[in-house]
Amino acid sequence: MTHSSDPPSNRTTDRLRDPEEVFAADPGWLSALERTDLLAGPVAAALRELPQVELAHQARVVPIDPAFSDTDALNARYHLDPRATGNCVLVSGKRQGEERFAACVVRATDLADVNHVVKRRLDVRKASFLPVERATDLSGMAYGGITPVGLPGQWRLLIDAAVAARPSVLIGSGLRGSKLLVPGQLLAALPGAEVVEGLGVPTT
Repeated sequence: MTHSSDPPSNRTTDRLRDPEEVFAADPGWLSALERTDLLAGPVAAALRELPQVELAHQARVVPIDPAFSDTDALNARYHLDPRATGNCVLVSGKRQGEERFAACVVRATDLADVNHVVKRRLDVRKASFLPVERATDLSGMAYGGITPVGLPGQWRLLIDAAVAARPSVLIGSGLRGSKLLVPGQLLAALPGAEVVEGLGVPTT
């Protein structure tokens, strides 16, 4: 598989780089709707079924080295601006024996406020991150590639307002070997999505 351009060798500048710029080189951005082979099955299906067709057509995908699929590793490798990359974390909690799930999308600069914001939204006594094996089994996606696009419809989908406001955000594709670039508006338009102020808490 051809991967995106190698990281720049000149590190004399500390300028953080926009993912859209970094991965524009060979092989360049590809239409996600046309290259569904680079997407997990549920992700491809969700894009095809998105009512806002014009937003779906703005989704782009690029192959990457699977070794750098984790957000922090990819950002470090390519010196990406973490404000332009999104993390999708899966959370669960129980209420009267019923297990409830939520997917939370925040910028890579932030952590999802699981103990307050997410717990209140789920209306559970305690909310916890899903273990890796459960996260991959329940989502149908690869760890390091989990994305809000294509998750089970009965889950709560919480999008941090700062992510929804971005013109573009780099997220997982459901696979480790590629990444999606989508408008923040697309995430906010996903079925059941809730745009939440203060979902992401800055790490510094």
